[in-house]
This record gives sequence, C-alpha cells and structure tokens, in this order.
Amino acid sequence: MRTGRTARAGQYVALLAYLVFLAFPFLWLISTAFKPPRELGSLHPTWIPRDPTLANFRQAFDEQPLLHAALNSLIAALGAALVAVLLATPMAYVMARHRTRLARAATGWVVVSQAFPLVLVIIPLFLVLKNLRLINSMPGLIMVYVVWALPFALWMLVGYVRAVPPELEEAAAVDGAGRLRTLVSVTAPLLAPGVVATAMFAFVTAWNEFFFALVLLKTPEKQTLPVILTHFIGAEGVADLGPLAAAAFLATLPSLVVFALIQRRITGGMLTGAVKN
Repeated sequence: MRTGRTARAGQYVALLAYLVFLAFPFLWLISTAFKPPRELGSLHPTWIPRDPTLANFRQAFDEQPLLHAALNSLIAALGAALVAVLLATPMAYVMARHRTRLARAATGWVVVSQAFPLVLVIIPLFLVLKNLRLINSMPGLIMVYVVWALPFALWMLVGYVRAVPPELEEAAAVDGAGRLRTLVSVTAPLLAPGVVATAMFAFVTAWNEFFFALVLLKTPEKQTLPVILTHFIGAEGVADLGPLAAAAFLATLPSLVVFALIQRRITGGMLTGAVKN
C-alpha cells in the first residue's frame, strides 16, 4: 500500500514538472509582451513586468499587417480542417470495418508517411504546384495542408471508428434500418467527438505551420501569420523582442480558444449508454 502511494505521488510530481515545463515558455512570452523596452534590456529580468504597457501591441499592429495575415491563416486552417475531415472520415470507416490487406497497407502508409521530413517533400510539392499554377495562392497552400494532415487524421479516425461496437450497426440492421440510415443515425453521432478532435488537430496544424507557407507564398498580402512574425527579426538576426512577443502571443490565442471550446466534446464519453444490456 505504501509503495503504491509513493509511486502515485511520484507520478503526480512528474506530471506537475511536465506542466511547468510546458507552461514556462508561454508564461514568459506573456510577460515579455507587456514589458517596456527598458525592462526587456534589463540584466535582471522579472516574471511580472514592473511597468506593464500595451505599447508592444500597438507597435506590432503598426509595423506589420497582423489582422490580414491572421485572416489568411484562418482561411487556410479552416479549409484544410474541413477538407481533411471530409476525406478522412469515409476512408477511416472503410479501413476500420474492412480489415483487408489493402486496409493494412494503407495503415502502414499512414505510419511511414509521418517519418518523411518537410525538406524532403518540399521540392516535389513545389514543382507539382508550379505545374498546376497554384504557387502563391491560398488553394495551393490548403491543398498542401490537407495532404500533410490527412495521414494522421486518418489514423486518428480509424481508432474512433474501431471504438464504435459493430453490434450497434447490426442491431440497427435487424430493426430494419438501411445502410445509409444506420451510418447517419447510429454511427455518425458516436463519431462526432472523434471528427471534432480530428478537425481541431488539422486546424491547429495548419494555423501554426510555417515552412510550407514560407516557401509557397511570395507576396506579403498572401502570407500567413507565422510568416509575418519573422518580419520582426532584422536582417542581422536582431529581433524586435517586445512587438515580436506581443504578436506571437496573439497568434497563439486562436489555438487555445478552439481547444477550450471543444474540449468537453472531445473528453466526453463517446459511447456512454450506447450499448444495451
């Protein structure tokens, strides 16, 4: 009993240390965003700004088109999330319910595709988009984001589909429901939390993505928010730290808001009360 309590206490301590490790960069970013220039250059930095100011936020909006870049990021992220979910959901259902050799091969492709680095695929992607005349365009960027997010989205949804008992669909068929009616009325509501979680993953991935947007988007009016953040760094690598921290803080808020809004649907019991005794 004492050994079990010690092990559990150790787990809580490790979890707390991990949370502190994750929270430190974000808390320091918030602190930096509200510090005046004289505190940013201080040899003895503090967690809480002595004289907090909003000047960094005003300067960030004055120097760079943050709102327009945020709109570009929003369009790319929403488009990628919607298309990825629409493609991945029926594919995941087929792979989960029909475990053939082709389905196993597709699962293997999902795993292997995640091992390829971005640098390895950027040149072929650039050439393909160039032939399609989609360089420096939002549809081309959304297409790349969908291709990049689709394997992991498919892998996520396969797990959710397998968690839905096939007996529910068999019971609906016994009651006289057709295949389409079963999918719409029985399976789809149970998959809703998984679809939402997958859409959130695709949205956050596209919102935070930098490398593809940097290579494929050339004109400033089409660039996304992560690319615009690099404009706060000068030619000699010297960063305008205050406005950069303010802009980066604003760029992280949508991801946090999206997760806060849908976390209840993700963590809620997907199959609570679904199976009858």
